[in-house]
Amino acid sequence: MTVVALGLYTVNAIYGDTITMPCPLEVPEGLMFGKWKYEMPNGSPVFIAFRSSTKKNVQYDDVPDYKDRLSLSENYTLSIKNARISDEKRFVCMLVTEDDVSEEPTIVKVFKQPSQPEILHQANLLETEKLQMLGECVSRDSYPEGNVTWYKNGRALQHVDDVVVINPQKIVDATTGLFTMTSSLEYMPTKEDVNAKFSCIVTYYGPSGQKTMQSEPVVFDVHYPTEKVTIRVLPQSSTIKEGDNITLKCSGNGNPPPQEFLFYIPGETEGIRSSDTYIMTDVRRNATGEYKCSLTDKSMMDSTTITVHYLDLQLTPSGEVTKQIGEALPVSCTISSSRNATVFWIKDNTRMQTSPSFSSLQYQDAGNYVCETALQEVEGLRKRQTLKLIVEGKPQIKMTKKTNTNKMSKTIICHVEGFPKPAVQWTVTGSGSILNKTEETKYVNGKFSSKIVIAPEENVTLTCIAENELERTVTSMNVSAISIPEYDEPEERGDDNSEKVNDQAKLIVGIVVGLLLVALIAGVVYWLYVKKSKTASKHVDKDLGNIEENKKLEENNHKSET
Repeated sequence: MTVVALGLYTVNAIYGDTITMPCPLEVPEGLMFGKWKYEMPNGSPVFIAFRSSTKKNVQYDDVPDYKDRLSLSENYTLSIKNARISDEKRFVCMLVTEDDVSEEPTIVKVFKQPSQPEILHQANLLETEKLQMLGECVSRDSYPEGNVTWYKNGRALQHVDDVVVINPQKIVDATTGLFTMTSSLEYMPTKEDVNAKFSCIVTYYGPSGQKTMQSEPVVFDVHYPTEKVTIRVLPQSSTIKEGDNITLKCSGNGNPPPQEFLFYIPGETEGIRSSDTYIMTDVRRNATGEYKCSLTDKSMMDSTTITVHYLDLQLTPSGEVTKQIGEALPVSCTISSSRNATVFWIKDNTRMQTSPSFSSLQYQDAGNYVCETALQEVEGLRKRQTLKLIVEGKPQIKMTKKTNTNKMSKTIICHVEGFPKPAVQWTVTGSGSILNKTEETKYVNGKFSSKIVIAPEENVTLTCIAENELERTVTSMNVSAISIPEYDEPEERGDDNSEKVNDQAKLIVGIVVGLLLVALIAGVVYWLYVKKSKTASKHVDKDLGNIEENKKLEENNHKSET
């Protein structure tokens, strides 16, 4: 790194690296050659490198310190390999023409980072109220020299007579010129120095300024008598729950610490002699109470209170329950706990907003219900029970029909409701071709539908048979020939539309009443027309339907019922 300070060029180099010194002069016209030299302490010059601008040759002077270490480039930049402390000199670049000689000096500074300081000759233990040697901090091979400072828990130690005694020392290597810094510390500890971290820091200079390096911290064993007994619960948690393992830890603040204690357990009149730990496994709620420990001579004692939290959950009913559709099922989830517990329900992996209540069971009520509770303040204390609800029902059938838009076929739909899922069969009585296989919709909430598309040549009867483990249900429907349009019957709405239907109830009632009035007037007009013409039409308007065909269907239905 090259800098300019007080009008002088300065090159900062790292010990062992290559020193690179650009010539501070601009190369003039008519340059004959350039030379580098350095100045001795007495001011006398020592030439070390020469480069001709005309012959393009380079020569290096026979200077032992720089043998095989120099390199002079075409732009007269001088490089010195393997920087040493002895390279800290004033170097001069000379550019020579026929008429003039120009010179410009460059100051070289060499820096060497010291080794990480370490604390040697450490004391085995420290005794309170006694001044003794704690250790010696050593940091080697620095240039320029550094300073060593002692620290305790991150704070610098200052010399205090008979309490903190610091003796620094610096040694320079005659061969390399590098410094080794040492500092010994004598220290009088107190009991507060237990677990105290002692370290030392070396402050040194690098190319970019002042830097520091710290030793690994050292903790010393400090001996002092016991003055207080403390009992602790491990793990250190205020939320102990049933089933946990508890370790009571009793300690004295002396060093070396006491090895034996007396533990007093709720319900026990005598202390239990043990080491510094007493373990209880799989604790129950009756383990709640006050625990004590003391030295074996009962001279010092400490106590703590333990609360064992618990959580009970009772779901009624639970397990697998099978009920019939329309039945009532009371469900209760009872909680008993050491603190207020949160309770929530989950159905089929989805959290419910309210608790389940079944006054009249429907198929959509079936599923897996989970009542779960937890104590939020106690990690891991959760309980849950499951109710698998099965809602059974005999098959229920409703059939609808409509003429397809192509006027060439009719669609018959059998709407089925029941659980377990009924199996559906179709039978056709009469002449007509089934144009495609039966299709079934998805079975959702106990409901699905099966449909067929038929092209009847004459009036036919279609029968839908639905059967599950509970019952077999049969329903038939008369279907007119393809030449006679069917009244399009509305298909059943899904459960998802129930709320919309309820919301529009008033509007629907009004529309239905209006349609009934229109149908009644149209029927009267048509009856007068039939009576006058004395001939019944075989076909009717699509919106009114076929009266004669409907009469036949009613008669057939009446016969089938009798």
